[in-house]
Amino acid sequence: MNEHPADRRLWTWVVVLGLTGQLAWTVENMYLNVFVYDTITDSPMALATLVAASALAATVATLLAGAASDRSGRRRELIAGGYVLWGACTAAFGLVSVDAAAALLPMVDAVTVAIAIIILLDCLMSVLGAAANDAAFNAWVTDSTHPGNRGRVEGVLATMPLLAMLLVFGALDPLTRGGHWVLFFSVVGGATAVVGVVAWFGLRETRTPRPSGSYLSSVVHGLRPSTVRAQPRLYLALSAWAILGTSTQVFLPYLIIYVQRYLDIEGYAIVLASVLLGAALVSILGGRVLDRVGPPRAILPVAGAYVVGLLLMFPARDMLAVIGAGIVTMSGFMLGVAAISATVRNLTPPDRAGQVQGLRMIFAVLVPMVVGPFLGAAVIAGADETFTELGVVKQVPSPWIFPTAALVVLLIVIPARMLRTMDSRPATLEPSA
Repeated sequence: MNEHPADRRLWTWVVVLGLTGQLAWTVENMYLNVFVYDTITDSPMALATLVAASALAATVATLLAGAASDRSGRRRELIAGGYVLWGACTAAFGLVSVDAAAALLPMVDAVTVAIAIIILLDCLMSVLGAAANDAAFNAWVTDSTHPGNRGRVEGVLATMPLLAMLLVFGALDPLTRGGHWVLFFSVVGGATAVVGVVAWFGLRETRTPRPSGSYLSSVVHGLRPSTVRAQPRLYLALSAWAILGTSTQVFLPYLIIYVQRYLDIEGYAIVLASVLLGAALVSILGGRVLDRVGPPRAILPVAGAYVVGLLLMFPARDMLAVIGAGIVTMSGFMLGVAAISATVRNLTPPDRAGQVQGLRMIFAVLVPMVVGPFLGAAVIAGADETFTELGVVKQVPSPWIFPTAALVVLLIVIPARMLRTMDSRPATLEPSA
Protein backbone atom coordinates (compact mmCIF):
# COMPACT_ATOMS: atom_id res chain seq x y z
CA MET A 1 0.00 0.00 0.00
CA ASN A 2 1.37 3.43 -0.95
CA GLU A 3 1.99 5.84 1.86
CA HIS A 4 -0.22 8.94 1.84
CA PRO A 5 1.67 12.19 1.08
CA ALA A 6 0.50 13.64 4.40
CA ASP A 7 2.10 10.68 6.21
CA ARG A 8 5.37 11.24 4.35
CA ARG A 9 5.35 14.90 5.34
CA LEU A 10 4.69 13.97 8.95
CA TRP A 11 7.59 11.53 9.08
CA THR A 12 9.90 13.96 7.27
CA TRP A 13 9.35 16.74 9.78
CA VAL A 14 9.36 14.36 12.76
CA VAL A 15 12.81 13.17 11.72
CA VAL A 16 14.26 16.52 10.55
CA LEU A 17 13.03 18.70 13.42
CA GLY A 18 13.32 15.94 16.00
CA LEU A 19 16.89 15.02 15.10
CA THR A 20 18.11 18.60 14.70
CA GLY A 21 16.60 19.60 18.02
CA GLN A 22 18.29 16.67 19.71
CA LEU A 23 21.63 17.62 18.16
CA ALA A 24 21.37 20.96 19.96
CA TRP A 25 20.18 19.29 23.16
CA THR A 26 23.08 16.80 23.01
CA VAL A 27 25.48 19.71 23.02
CA GLU A 28 23.65 21.29 25.95
CA ASN A 29 23.00 18.15 28.00
CA MET A 30 26.28 16.28 27.54
CA TYR A 31 29.03 18.13 25.69
CA LEU A 32 28.54 21.39 27.52
CA ASN A 33 29.40 19.50 30.72
CA VAL A 34 32.54 18.13 29.05
CA PHE A 35 33.42 21.65 27.81
CA VAL A 36 33.09 23.07 31.33
CA TYR A 37 34.97 20.11 32.85
CA ASP A 38 37.88 20.38 30.39
CA THR A 39 38.23 24.16 30.15
CA ILE A 40 36.77 25.74 33.30
CA THR A 41 36.26 23.51 36.38
CA ASP A 42 36.00 19.84 37.41
CA SER A 43 33.53 20.54 40.23
CA PRO A 44 30.53 18.12 40.04
CA MET A 45 28.44 20.67 41.95
CA ALA A 46 29.13 23.29 39.27
CA LEU A 47 27.98 20.82 36.61
CA ALA A 48 24.87 19.94 38.64
CA THR A 49 24.03 23.64 39.10
CA LEU A 50 24.41 24.20 35.35
CA VAL A 51 21.97 21.36 34.59
CA ALA A 52 19.43 22.43 37.22
CA ALA A 53 19.40 26.11 36.19
CA SER A 54 18.87 25.28 32.52
CA ALA A 55 16.09 22.83 33.41
CA LEU A 56 14.26 25.53 35.38
CA ALA A 57 14.60 28.02 32.53
CA ALA A 58 13.40 25.48 29.97
CA THR A 59 10.38 24.51 32.07
CA VAL A 60 9.17 28.07 32.56
CA ALA A 61 9.68 28.79 28.84
CA THR A 62 7.71 25.70 27.82
CA LEU A 63 4.82 26.56 30.13
CA LEU A 64 4.57 30.08 28.71
CA ALA A 65 5.24 29.21 25.05
CA GLY A 66 3.03 26.11 25.10
CA ALA A 67 0.02 28.04 26.35
CA ALA A 68 0.71 30.82 23.84
CA SER A 69 0.88 28.39 20.92
CA ASP A 70 -2.42 26.79 22.00
CA ARG A 71 -4.16 30.15 21.98
CA SER A 72 -2.59 31.51 18.78
CA GLY A 73 -2.46 28.24 16.84
CA ARG A 74 0.79 29.49 15.25
CA ARG A 75 3.18 26.69 16.11
CA ARG A 76 5.11 26.92 12.80
CA GLU A 77 6.44 30.41 13.46
CA LEU A 78 7.52 29.52 16.99
CA ILE A 79 9.28 26.38 15.75
CA ALA A 80 11.08 28.03 12.83
CA GLY A 81 12.06 31.30 14.48
CA GLY A 82 13.01 29.52 17.68
CA TYR A 83 15.34 27.10 15.89
CA VAL A 84 17.18 29.99 14.22
CA LEU A 85 17.79 31.82 17.52
CA TRP A 86 18.49 28.53 19.30
CA GLY A 87 21.25 27.79 16.82
CA ALA A 88 22.82 31.21 17.21
CA CYS A 89 22.88 30.85 20.99
CA THR A 90 24.43 27.38 20.75
CA ALA A 91 27.25 28.73 18.58
CA ALA A 92 28.00 31.37 21.24
CA PHE A 93 29.14 28.77 23.81
CA GLY A 94 32.51 28.52 22.09
CA LEU A 95 33.26 32.17 22.87
CA VAL A 96 33.31 31.58 26.64
CA SER A 97 36.66 30.89 28.32
CA VAL A 98 38.50 31.60 31.56
CA ASP A 99 40.82 33.99 29.72
CA ALA A 100 37.88 35.90 28.24
CA ALA A 101 36.27 36.08 31.68
CA ALA A 102 39.49 37.41 33.20
CA ALA A 103 39.66 40.13 30.56
CA LEU A 104 36.01 41.03 31.07
CA LEU A 105 36.09 41.31 34.88
CA PRO A 106 39.73 41.27 36.05
CA MET A 107 38.79 42.14 39.63
CA VAL A 108 36.74 38.94 40.08
CA ASP A 109 37.87 35.31 40.08
CA ALA A 110 37.96 34.30 36.40
CA VAL A 111 36.66 30.77 36.95
CA THR A 112 33.64 32.08 38.88
CA VAL A 113 32.89 34.61 36.14
CA ALA A 114 33.22 31.97 33.41
CA ILE A 115 30.86 29.62 35.25
CA ALA A 116 28.33 32.43 35.72
CA ILE A 117 28.47 33.35 32.02
CA ILE A 118 28.04 29.73 30.95
CA ILE A 119 25.04 29.30 33.26
CA LEU A 120 23.36 32.47 31.96
CA LEU A 121 24.03 31.57 28.33
CA ASP A 122 22.83 28.02 28.95
CA CYS A 123 19.59 29.35 30.46
CA LEU A 124 19.02 31.58 27.40
CA MET A 125 19.74 28.67 25.05
CA SER A 126 17.36 26.47 27.06
CA VAL A 127 14.58 29.07 26.88
CA LEU A 128 14.87 29.27 23.09
CA GLY A 129 15.16 25.52 22.62
CA ALA A 130 12.31 24.75 24.97
CA ALA A 131 9.96 27.21 23.27
CA ALA A 132 10.77 25.92 19.79
CA ASN A 133 11.24 22.21 20.42
CA ASP A 134 9.63 21.17 23.69
CA ALA A 135 6.60 23.45 23.47
CA ALA A 136 5.81 24.11 19.81
CA PHE A 137 7.31 21.08 18.02
CA ASN A 138 6.02 18.52 20.53
CA ALA A 139 2.57 20.11 20.47
CA TRP A 140 2.69 19.99 16.66
CA VAL A 141 3.46 16.25 16.84
CA THR A 142 0.48 15.71 19.15
CA ASP A 143 -1.74 17.67 16.74
CA SER A 144 -0.47 15.68 13.75
CA THR A 145 -0.70 12.12 15.14
CA HIS A 146 -3.42 9.83 16.51
CA PRO A 147 -3.54 6.89 18.98
CA GLY A 148 -3.04 4.40 16.16
CA ASN A 149 0.43 5.67 15.18
CA ARG A 150 1.78 7.36 18.30
CA GLY A 151 3.68 4.29 19.50
CA ARG A 152 5.62 4.21 16.23
CA VAL A 153 6.18 7.96 16.22
CA GLU A 154 7.36 7.92 19.84
CA GLY A 155 9.60 4.95 19.12
CA VAL A 156 11.31 6.99 16.40
CA LEU A 157 11.43 10.19 18.48
CA ALA A 158 12.94 8.24 21.38
CA THR A 159 15.87 7.29 19.14
CA MET A 160 16.61 10.88 18.19
CA PRO A 161 18.67 11.78 21.30
CA LEU A 162 20.87 8.73 20.76
CA LEU A 163 21.17 9.22 17.00
CA ALA A 164 22.09 12.83 17.68
CA MET A 165 24.77 11.68 20.11
CA LEU A 166 26.02 9.22 17.49
CA LEU A 167 26.29 11.95 14.86
CA VAL A 168 28.08 14.26 17.26
CA PHE A 169 30.45 11.55 18.47
CA GLY A 170 31.18 10.25 14.99
CA ALA A 171 31.54 13.53 13.12
CA LEU A 172 32.47 16.14 15.71
CA ASP A 173 34.10 14.40 18.66
CA PRO A 174 37.59 14.83 17.13
CA LEU A 175 37.03 18.59 17.37
CA THR A 176 36.36 18.39 21.11
CA ARG A 177 39.32 16.09 21.72
CA GLY A 178 41.50 18.57 19.85
CA GLY A 179 40.13 21.49 21.84
CA HIS A 180 38.43 23.12 18.82
CA TRP A 181 35.34 24.09 20.80
CA VAL A 182 34.50 27.23 18.80
CA LEU A 183 34.19 25.22 15.58
CA PHE A 184 32.31 22.44 17.37
CA PHE A 185 29.61 24.74 18.74
CA SER A 186 29.44 26.70 15.48
CA VAL A 187 28.73 23.60 13.38
CA VAL A 188 25.86 22.39 15.58
CA GLY A 189 24.45 25.89 16.03
CA GLY A 190 24.63 26.62 12.31
CA ALA A 191 22.85 23.38 11.40
CA THR A 192 20.05 24.16 13.87
CA ALA A 193 19.57 27.65 12.45
CA VAL A 194 19.47 26.38 8.83
CA VAL A 195 16.76 23.86 9.68
CA GLY A 196 14.77 26.69 11.27
CA VAL A 197 14.91 28.64 8.02
CA VAL A 198 13.79 25.58 6.02
CA ALA A 199 10.93 24.94 8.45
CA TRP A 200 9.70 28.53 8.03
CA PHE A 201 8.98 27.84 4.37
CA GLY A 202 8.14 24.13 4.44
CA LEU A 203 6.31 23.27 7.67
CA ARG A 204 2.50 23.29 7.51
CA GLU A 205 0.45 24.70 10.36
CA THR A 206 -1.96 22.37 12.16
CA ARG A 207 -5.61 23.20 12.82
CA THR A 208 -6.69 22.50 16.39
CA PRO A 209 -9.37 23.75 18.80
CA ARG A 210 -8.42 26.79 20.88
CA PRO A 211 -8.74 26.75 24.69
CA SER A 212 -11.16 29.09 26.39
CA GLY A 213 -10.29 31.61 29.10
CA SER A 214 -7.42 34.05 29.47
CA TYR A 215 -3.77 33.40 28.67
CA LEU A 216 -2.82 33.37 32.36
CA SER A 217 -5.51 30.81 33.09
CA SER A 218 -4.12 28.63 30.30
CA VAL A 219 -0.62 28.82 31.78
CA VAL A 220 -1.67 27.76 35.30
CA HIS A 221 -4.56 25.49 34.31
CA GLY A 222 -2.63 22.24 34.49
CA LEU A 223 -1.14 23.15 37.89
CA ARG A 224 -4.49 23.41 39.64
CA PRO A 225 -5.45 20.59 42.09
CA SER A 226 -8.90 20.41 40.52
CA THR A 227 -7.32 19.69 37.14
CA VAL A 228 -5.22 16.91 38.65
CA ARG A 229 -8.35 15.36 40.19
CA ALA A 230 -10.17 15.60 36.87
CA GLN A 231 -7.50 13.70 34.93
CA PRO A 232 -5.55 11.43 37.31
CA ARG A 233 -4.30 9.07 34.60
CA LEU A 234 -2.44 11.89 32.83
CA TYR A 235 -0.67 12.90 36.02
CA LEU A 236 0.17 9.31 36.92
CA ALA A 237 1.85 8.95 33.51
CA LEU A 238 3.73 12.21 34.09
CA SER A 239 4.81 11.00 37.54
CA ALA A 240 6.21 7.83 35.97
CA TRP A 241 8.13 10.04 33.55
CA ALA A 242 9.58 12.07 36.44
CA ILE A 243 10.88 8.91 38.09
CA LEU A 244 12.44 7.50 34.92
CA GLY A 245 13.96 10.88 34.04
CA THR A 246 15.41 11.40 37.53
CA SER A 247 17.03 7.99 37.34
CA THR A 248 18.77 8.77 34.03
CA GLN A 249 19.98 12.16 35.24
CA VAL A 250 21.85 10.47 38.10
CA PHE A 251 24.40 9.16 35.58
CA LEU A 252 23.82 10.75 32.15
CA PRO A 253 25.48 14.16 32.78
CA TYR A 254 28.64 12.32 33.87
CA LEU A 255 28.56 9.43 31.37
CA ILE A 256 31.13 10.66 28.84
CA ILE A 257 33.49 11.71 31.62
CA TYR A 258 33.03 8.28 33.27
CA VAL A 259 33.85 6.35 30.10
CA GLN A 260 36.82 8.59 29.28
CA ARG A 261 38.35 9.12 32.69
CA TYR A 262 37.27 6.27 34.98
CA LEU A 263 37.17 3.38 32.52
CA ASP A 264 40.02 4.91 30.51
CA ILE A 265 38.67 3.46 27.27
CA GLU A 266 40.53 5.09 24.40
CA GLY A 267 37.96 3.97 21.86
CA TYR A 268 35.05 5.38 23.85
CA ALA A 269 33.50 6.74 20.65
CA ILE A 270 33.24 3.15 19.37
CA VAL A 271 31.55 2.12 22.63
CA LEU A 272 29.04 4.94 22.47
CA ALA A 273 28.35 4.43 18.76
CA SER A 274 27.69 0.71 19.27
CA VAL A 275 25.36 1.37 22.19
CA LEU A 276 23.46 4.09 20.37
CA LEU A 277 22.96 2.10 17.18
CA GLY A 278 21.90 -1.04 19.03
CA ALA A 279 19.50 0.78 21.32
CA ALA A 280 18.05 2.88 18.47
CA LEU A 281 17.28 -0.28 16.47
CA VAL A 282 15.55 -1.87 19.45
CA SER A 283 13.51 1.30 20.05
CA ILE A 284 12.34 1.62 16.44
CA LEU A 285 11.25 -2.03 16.32
CA GLY A 286 9.76 -1.79 19.80
CA GLY A 287 7.57 1.17 18.83
CA ARG A 288 5.38 -1.16 16.76
CA VAL A 289 5.01 -3.47 19.75
CA LEU A 290 3.93 -0.51 21.90
CA ASP A 291 1.06 0.23 19.50
CA ARG A 292 -0.08 -3.41 19.70
CA VAL A 293 0.09 -4.05 23.45
CA GLY A 294 -0.80 -0.52 24.54
CA PRO A 295 1.82 1.93 25.92
CA PRO A 296 0.67 1.83 29.59
CA ARG A 297 1.06 -1.95 29.76
CA ALA A 298 4.63 -1.72 28.44
CA ILE A 299 6.00 0.70 31.05
CA LEU A 300 6.93 -1.85 33.73
CA PRO A 301 8.53 -4.48 31.43
CA VAL A 302 10.78 -1.95 29.69
CA ALA A 303 11.64 -0.31 33.03
CA GLY A 304 12.70 -3.77 34.23
CA ALA A 305 15.05 -4.11 31.26
CA TYR A 306 16.48 -0.68 32.08
CA VAL A 307 17.19 -1.75 35.68
CA VAL A 308 18.97 -4.89 34.46
CA GLY A 309 21.14 -2.78 32.18
CA LEU A 310 22.08 -0.37 34.99
CA LEU A 311 23.10 -3.25 37.25
CA LEU A 312 25.21 -4.70 34.43
CA MET A 313 26.95 -1.34 33.98
CA PHE A 314 28.27 -1.40 37.55
CA PRO A 315 30.82 -4.23 37.11
CA ALA A 316 31.47 -3.60 33.38
CA ARG A 317 35.05 -2.49 32.76
CA ASP A 318 36.17 -3.61 29.30
CA MET A 319 34.82 -2.41 25.97
CA LEU A 320 32.61 -5.40 25.11
CA ALA A 321 31.04 -5.57 28.58
CA VAL A 322 30.24 -1.85 28.54
CA ILE A 323 28.73 -2.10 25.05
CA GLY A 324 26.47 -5.01 26.05
CA ALA A 325 25.33 -3.40 29.30
CA GLY A 326 24.90 -0.05 27.58
CA ILE A 327 22.63 -1.45 24.87
CA VAL A 328 20.37 -3.06 27.49
CA THR A 329 20.31 0.14 29.57
CA MET A 330 19.61 2.58 26.76
CA SER A 331 17.10 0.27 25.03
CA GLY A 332 15.09 0.04 28.23
CA PHE A 333 15.34 3.78 28.77
CA MET A 334 14.25 4.72 25.23
CA LEU A 335 11.34 2.29 25.16
CA GLY A 336 10.32 3.54 28.60
CA VAL A 337 10.29 7.12 27.34
CA ALA A 338 8.37 6.04 24.22
CA ALA A 339 5.74 4.16 26.26
CA ILE A 340 5.23 6.99 28.74
CA SER A 341 5.27 9.73 26.09
CA ALA A 342 2.71 7.91 23.92
CA THR A 343 0.51 7.46 27.01
CA VAL A 344 0.72 11.18 27.76
CA ARG A 345 -0.12 12.11 24.16
CA ASN A 346 -3.12 9.77 24.16
CA LEU A 347 -4.40 11.45 27.32
CA THR A 348 -3.86 15.00 25.99
CA PRO A 349 -7.01 16.99 25.13
CA PRO A 350 -6.97 18.43 21.58
CA ASP A 351 -7.12 22.04 22.77
CA ARG A 352 -4.38 21.66 25.41
CA ALA A 353 -1.47 20.09 23.50
CA GLY A 354 0.85 23.04 24.13
CA GLN A 355 -0.12 23.33 27.78
CA VAL A 356 0.59 19.64 28.37
CA GLN A 357 4.11 20.18 27.00
CA GLY A 358 4.66 22.57 29.90
CA LEU A 359 3.50 19.87 32.33
CA ARG A 360 5.76 17.39 30.56
CA MET A 361 8.72 19.72 31.11
CA ILE A 362 7.99 19.93 34.83
CA PHE A 363 7.82 16.16 35.25
CA ALA A 364 10.25 14.97 32.56
CA VAL A 365 12.88 17.72 32.68
CA LEU A 366 12.70 20.06 35.70
CA VAL A 367 12.28 17.47 38.46
CA PRO A 368 14.79 15.00 36.96
CA MET A 369 17.42 17.64 36.16
CA VAL A 370 17.16 19.28 39.57
CA VAL A 371 17.15 16.07 41.63
CA GLY A 372 19.14 13.61 39.50
CA PRO A 373 22.44 15.47 38.88
CA PHE A 374 22.77 16.52 42.53
CA LEU A 375 22.12 12.93 43.64
CA GLY A 376 24.77 11.78 41.18
CA ALA A 377 27.14 14.51 42.36
CA ALA A 378 26.67 13.39 45.98
CA VAL A 379 27.47 9.79 45.03
CA ILE A 380 30.57 10.90 43.10
CA ALA A 381 31.77 13.10 45.98
CA GLY A 382 31.17 10.27 48.47
CA ALA A 383 33.15 7.77 46.38
CA ASP A 384 36.02 10.29 46.05
CA GLU A 385 37.54 8.69 42.95
CA THR A 386 40.28 10.77 41.32
CA PHE A 387 42.81 10.75 38.50
CA THR A 388 45.84 12.92 37.76
CA GLU A 389 46.16 14.94 34.55
CA LEU A 390 49.27 17.04 33.94
CA GLY A 391 50.00 17.01 37.67
CA VAL A 392 46.47 18.13 38.60
CA VAL A 393 44.29 15.78 40.68
CA LYS A 394 40.69 15.74 39.36
CA GLN A 395 37.56 14.09 40.70
CA VAL A 396 36.08 11.43 38.44
CA PRO A 397 32.60 9.80 38.36
CA SER A 398 32.22 6.47 40.16
CA PRO A 399 30.37 3.32 38.94
CA TRP A 400 28.09 3.67 41.98
CA ILE A 401 26.01 6.14 39.97
CA PHE A 402 24.47 3.18 38.11
CA PRO A 403 23.04 1.16 41.03
CA THR A 404 21.87 4.47 42.52
CA ALA A 405 19.95 5.15 39.32
CA ALA A 406 18.49 1.63 39.49
CA LEU A 407 17.20 2.24 43.02
CA VAL A 408 15.52 5.47 41.92
CA VAL A 409 13.67 3.90 38.96
CA LEU A 410 12.16 1.15 41.15
CA LEU A 411 9.68 3.80 42.35
CA ILE A 412 8.06 3.72 38.89
CA VAL A 413 6.16 0.60 39.99
CA ILE A 414 3.73 2.77 41.99
CA PRO A 415 2.35 5.08 39.23
CA ALA A 416 2.66 2.38 36.54
CA ARG A 417 0.53 -0.13 38.45
CA MET A 418 -2.03 2.52 39.38
CA LEU A 419 -2.22 3.61 35.75
CA ARG A 420 -2.91 0.08 34.53
CA THR A 421 -5.64 -0.56 37.08
CA MET A 422 -7.60 2.66 36.52
CA ASP A 423 -10.59 2.52 34.23
CA SER A 424 -10.34 4.20 30.83
CA ARG A 425 -12.02 7.57 30.79
CA PRO A 426 -12.09 10.25 28.03
CA ALA A 427 -9.16 12.59 28.35
CA THR A 428 -9.94 16.07 29.64
CA LEU A 429 -8.06 18.74 31.45
CA GLU A 430 -11.20 20.60 32.42
CA PRO A 431 -11.70 20.53 36.21
CA SER A 432 -14.83 18.84 37.46
CA ALA A 433 -17.61 21.00 38.67
